[in-house]
Amino acid sequence: MNNKPINEFVHQITLISVVLITTALLSNCLIVNPALAQSEKELKVMTFNIRYGTANDGENSWQFRKENVVRTINNFNPDLLGLQEALQIQIDEFLKRMPAYSCLGVGRDDGKSAGEHSSIFYLRDRFDVDSAGTFWFSDTPNIIASKSWGNNITRICTWARLFDKLSGKTFYIFNVHLDHESQPSREKSTLLLIKRISDKTLPVILTGDFNCGDENPAVKTILDSGMIDTYRKLNVKKTNEGTFNSFKGDTTGDKIDFIFTSNHFEVKQSEIIRTSYDGKYPSDHFPVTALIKFSK
Repeated sequence: MNNKPINEFVHQITLISVVLITTALLSNCLIVNPALAQSEKELKVMTFNIRYGTANDGENSWQFRKENVVRTINNFNPDLLGLQEALQIQIDEFLKRMPAYSCLGVGRDDGKSAGEHSSIFYLRDRFDVDSAGTFWFSDTPNIIASKSWGNNITRICTWARLFDKLSGKTFYIFNVHLDHESQPSREKSTLLLIKRISDKTLPVILTGDFNCGDENPAVKTILDSGMIDTYRKLNVKKTNEGTFNSFKGDTTGDKIDFIFTSNHFEVKQSEIIRTSYDGKYPSDHFPVTALIKFSK
């Protein structure tokens, strides 16, 4: 018996089935992909002053709280993390315990590893680094360890130009720690900062401990430039929203930790994380978080 016609018929049916299944799968992809692309434009950002690791803080010293700092970061699971007061020993700890991240930044004392860093942590699988650097808040910002505006402590800004492989967007992130004593230093620092930011045509994210509230002229310089305070965008100002907590959970005072963005982003969420663990706070600052989305 000649089975050739039957075999050809079965082959044709199989081909038709494959085409139909492939078409259905492609149709589903076309339906799902717009929503997926929408979510890929979102970025989870955290700023966190973690208190330098060699401070003699007794029961709040680094060795007693480092687990809770890592836990706090992992609970939010940021795409981008701006740290202040990070020493190299703390950075090394984070890189060991959070292997999905890479870190950018240098120590403010020698431009290498000495002294506090204003580190930028980023998810290595999501972002490519186009360029990065650090400048000093002084009249000579490219000179390592320079200071000239009345601040006794050297202050720096670390920045990076990143390519987001999920959204296809390129943007800048700046991370700062302004002086805690000198108002002239804070004001001149933000003037320099805005000058550097204004040179950029791409979207910008700015994180940091500004050591002053949103009524301070230094922060007003940031806002007057067109940058958006992500927290204030969604939260009306009220009492008891301070972010320096003295390891006691204190909420009095100003919100001095900020996540700003250029107008290239839509702010979806922003909050101050006040979580404690068995009555112990991970740092003397509360971290601030934001969920933002590329809108342009």
